[in-house]
Amino acid sequence: MRLHVADHPLITHKLTLLRDARTPSPTFRNLARELVTLLAYEATRDVRVTRVSVTTPVTETMGVEIAEPGPLVVPILRAGLGMLDGMTALVPTAEVGFLGMVRDEETLQPTTYATRLPDDLAGRQCFLLDPMLATGGSMVAAIDFLFDRGAVDVTAICLLGAPEGVEAVRAATEGRNVTVVLGALDEKLNEVGYIVPGLGDAGDRLYGTV
Repeated sequence: MRLHVADHPLITHKLTLLRDARTPSPTFRNLARELVTLLAYEATRDVRVTRVSVTTPVTETMGVEIAEPGPLVVPILRAGLGMLDGMTALVPTAEVGFLGMVRDEETLQPTTYATRLPDDLAGRQCFLLDPMLATGGSMVAAIDFLFDRGAVDVTAICLLGAPEGVEAVRAATEGRNVTVVLGALDEKLNEVGYIVPGLGDAGDRLYGTV
């Protein structure tokens, strides 16, 4: 597993505003979208491309375009949905699938409750979106789900991560082509599985409580 923790003042600035408990949901959503676009720039560094010829106003030259089959973007519902616009703003031609997962607050284990993905992901590059990489349980389950359908490599994009979650993903994905891109790697998890210092429950802060 490759780990990339973004180191850019704009990313740190936006994360600081996201962490602030006083930041209201509309502002939080806008910041999350902007932050994901910045993280997606790093996450798509190795997106597959093919060389093509292009005619400029002056001459013909060679360029590249995203290869087929194109990348598949998969937000993990519900919180990952708040990251989708930021990702598709950068890669508008990407296909989008959905994976609904919920974490049991007592056992911290994930359960899949909804899927909307192609049955065959052979040859696909997949990008998972989830704001928080906490225990790593949901992320590991989502990565397994995509590889079981034939994905060849998976990149997870998260606003924040905890060392426990990073190590859980690393241990569970040995031998697989997996990359994790984080806006920041925080200190630890607390006794109920929240990232510290973190930013609270990302889903609640994006959409309010249910």
